[in-house]
Amino acid sequence: MMRKVLVLLAAALAAPALAKPMIPRLPSDSDLVANLPNGTALETRFYADLNGDGIRDTAAVVRSDDERKLFVLLGYSYETDMGYRPVGSMAMDISPLGEAQLSVRNGVLIVEDLSGGTTAVASLYRFRYEAPVDRMRLIGDNVTLYSRTNMHGSVNISTNRLTGVRITKRSELRGKGENASLVPGKPVTTKISRKPVYMEEAPDPTETVGFGD
Repeated sequence: MMRKVLVLLAAALAAPALAKPMIPRLPSDSDLVANLPNGTALETRFYADLNGDGIRDTAAVVRSDDERKLFVLLGYSYETDMGYRPVGSMAMDISPLGEAQLSVRNGVLIVEDLSGGTTAVASLYRFRYEAPVDRMRLIGDNVTLYSRTNMHGSVNISTNRLTGVRITKRSELRGKGENASLVPGKPVTTKISRKPVYMEEAPDPTETVGFGD
């Protein structure tokens, strides 16, 4: 019995090690804008594994004078090919108040942005990769309209796209100057469609809060 074990052990040690899968090189900043129109610059980017295959993927925001866009590239590695392929994109406000913030938590891409002026719109979108359709799905969004100079009330709309529950919170400005304060109203819960919304279809945050209507 011991001899048989030793033979098997020797055979295992002599066997060639399994080849590790090739990992594509992460795209550089210049790679991310290489095929885009002249004048397009990289605003920000984030690398993380979004589909659980062990390969880091890429989320990036690029901008030009006329356009600003978020896009996601998934890394892949096959026997004869490897690289990155697009799985989603979203138009963004072309005049933000600073750079977009990208992060990933539990495989969910989180996109935070701020736009406007003295009246600002802050948005936080959550996207998850859906393998059956090979797209990035919007699973939740939180949008707030408020005054940066404390001149009017605020509205916050938080939507869970998976459950179809939307909670709207409004605050009213009371007082003036240093004595001004926001008084929150009662939250209102409504139901929305649970139909999947993908990155390309994500609503403009200003439309969500009715800014500019």
